[in-house]
Amino acid sequence: MTATRHSATLQTVDTPDGPFTLLADDRGRVLASGWTAEPADVLHRLASPPSDVREGRTDAAAAVAAYYDGDLAAIDEVAVAQTGTALQLDGWAALRRIAPGSPLTYAEFAAALGRPSAVRAAASICARNAPALFVPCHRVLRTGGALGGFAWGLDVKRALLARESAA
Repeated sequence: MTATRHSATLQTVDTPDGPFTLLADDRGRVLASGWTAEPADVLHRLASPPSDVREGRTDAAAAVAAYYDGDLAAIDEVAVAQTGTALQLDGWAALRRIAPGSPLTYAEFAAALGRPSAVRAAASICARNAPALFVPCHRVLRTGGALGGFAWGLDVKRALLARESAA
């Protein structure tokens, strides 16, 4: 999916895991998001950031609040827009199908993509995921259950996984 990104709205909300900033295009699709109060941290997740970014309110912020209030499925209905290879797009779609509380290993994620030997590619798909939370790359772990990496810090990843396994 290639998206023309002329303008976008940036909003930061408070969460139990710290400030969460999201960037949504003029159609309401989340382009990038993460646990930071620094807009540049979110904008740098995009290869081609929007030319006109303004602070304001986004519809997706309500889904973030609902998620943290216990409605873990609230993030599933939020539209996202990502640009990447066919494998990346397939991978990001597959991440959205991982159920809360049922994380996969990178090897299982690669197998779910139909490419069981492409474990490094599966890890790269997670690493390049810009709309964190809405595309829940935090639900992929190393073999044996180790957390692995997470752009927004292992403390946030650990908290998200704990919240989802408790639900």
